[in-house]
Amino acid sequence: MAPDSSQLPAVPHFFLYGEAPRDADERFLHLEALDDRSRPNRWTIRPHVHSDLHQVLHVAEGGGAMRAEAEALPFAGPCLLAVPAGTAHGFRFADATVGVVLTLSDRYLRDLCRREPDLAALFRAPAALPLPEPGPVAEAVAELARELAWGLPGRRGAIEAHLMLLLVAALRRLEAARGPAPPPGPQALLAARFREAVETHHRRDRPLAAYARDLGVTEARLRAACRTAAGTSPARMIRERRLLEAKRTLLYSDLSIAEAAYSLGFADPAYFSRFFTKGTGECPRAFRDRRGADRGEAP
Repeated sequence: MAPDSSQLPAVPHFFLYGEAPRDADERFLHLEALDDRSRPNRWTIRPHVHSDLHQVLHVAEGGGAMRAEAEALPFAGPCLLAVPAGTAHGFRFADATVGVVLTLSDRYLRDLCRREPDLAALFRAPAALPLPEPGPVAEAVAELARELAWGLPGRRGAIEAHLMLLLVAALRRLEAARGPAPPPGPQALLAARFREAVETHHRRDRPLAAYARDLGVTEARLRAACRTAAGTSPARMIRERRLLEAKRTLLYSDLSIAEAAYSLGFADPAYFSRFFTKGTGECPRAFRDRRGADRGEAP
């Protein structure tokens, strides 16, 4: 009998690392020393996902590598690491690496982005951002930590001020590395809504017409928005999301190829193998053998 496709995802979902998932408060913000969870785990944080929490790591000293999905991003302090919500990620830190982990809820970020829309670019993709001048960022982190620990008058405003300074510093480092992103227009917003819908339904073989109906637009308008904003078709965006989940399952679970196919919503394992091979250029078993030697921890 085929396994239930609603089984738990291949990569563990946590609130904070090691903690059971739960809903974050609307203005959830958490700051802790990097070694609070890294040192007890021998400086290795195994791959996991925070569904509704974004993270920024400030690495003051030391270094290591961040695994983001199937890619590895090396880093060395001083630097900032941006980890968007929903990204399968893990770390292998050099012993005694010094830094902090800032975690904020997606709802809080959305609220900040209503006032400062450019911040959305910071969490479009994982990034490792060197800091040529670490002083201002280190100062903002220290002030934020003090305000979070104290209960002085004006605390909420001070916390948000230092948080914004830190996020803007990360954003500017990102723009320096990649160049500024254009402001989102109506087509970009529609494409973003479509991505959110795909995130909800990617384990089902769902027709494009159903997505368009849910979004209240025609298929032609949805195709045009995706072409303009994402440079690709909505059908390809669906395929890429399903491929991403397939890669996660093959890398981070012990399911057989057939079990992985069923868990991902494919009724026929042979069709899943053809789908995966066409999308990646190699069959599921070859991908697992080549990329899976280090699965379970960041490289």
